Amino acid sequence: MAKHISRQELKTDQVQEALSHGAEAVLSHKKSLILAIVAAAIIAGGIFSWRFYSQRQSVKAEAEFNDALAVYEALVVGPGQPPQPNEITYSDASKKFQDALVKFQEVVQQYPSTRSGQLAKYYSALCEEHLAKNPQAIKDLTDLENGSDHDFAAMARFELAQIYDQMGKSNQAVQLYNELLSNPSVLVPKSIVLLALAEHYKGSNPAQAAKFYNQVKTEFPGTSAADDADQQLALLPSTGKS
Repeated sequence: MAKHISRQELKTDQVQEALSHGAEAVLSHKKSLILAIVAAAIIAGGIFSWRFYSQRQSVKAEAEFNDALAVYEALVVGPGQPPQPNEITYSDASKKFQDALVKFQEVVQQYPSTRSGQLAKYYSALCEEHLAKNPQAIKDLTDLENGSDHDFAAMARFELAQIYDQMGKSNQAVQLYNELLSNPSVLVPKSIVLLALAEHYKGSNPAQAAKFYNQVKTEFPGTSAADDADQQLALLPSTGKS
C-alpha cells in the first residue's frame, strides 16, 4: 500500500501552533488573526473528519474481508455428509471459491486503499487459481507485486512463482524465487523460499534439491522448516543426496 502523508498524519499541535502564530499578530493584524483562526479550525475539523472516515472505512473493510474469508475457508462436504451446525459448508468447491471471489472483489472495489482491500486482492488471486483462471490471477498478483507495500509484494511474488511452476514456466519461477531470497520478507521468510526451490528441483535435479534442503537444515536448525527439509531429503533418490 502506498505510503504518503495524508491529513490523518497531521499532528494536532500543528493546529495549535497556527493559532499561536495568529495570536502574536493580534495588535497590528486583526484581520489576519481572524483568517488564521478560521483556517486552523477548518484544518482541525478536516483532521477529525478524515481520521474518523478512515478508521470507519478500515473497520468496514476488515469486517467484509472476514466475511469473504469465512466463505474461502468453508468446509466442502461430500455427498450424503450432513452440514456442520453454525458453519458455512459447500458441496462444490468451485462454487465456494466463486462465491468467495465475488466477496473479495467487492472489498477490493469498495476499499482499495485499505490493507484489507489489498489483502482481498491477494485472496481474489488465490480464488482465481482454484477456478483455473490463471491469467486473471497473474494480473492481480502482478499488480500487488508492483505496489509499494513490501510484504504484499513478497506474498504476490511467491504466489506468482508457484503459478509459474505449475504452468511449467521454470525460468520465470526460479527468477522470482531468487528475487525473494535476495530480498526476504517477514511474511515470506527465506526458509519457505528455499523449501519451494527444493520442491521445484526435486523431480528434475535431485542433487540441487538436496542442496536447498540441507541449506534449510543448516541455517534454520530446530525449526519446522528444518524438520520438513529433513523429511523431504529422506524421500530423494540416494544418488541425489550427495
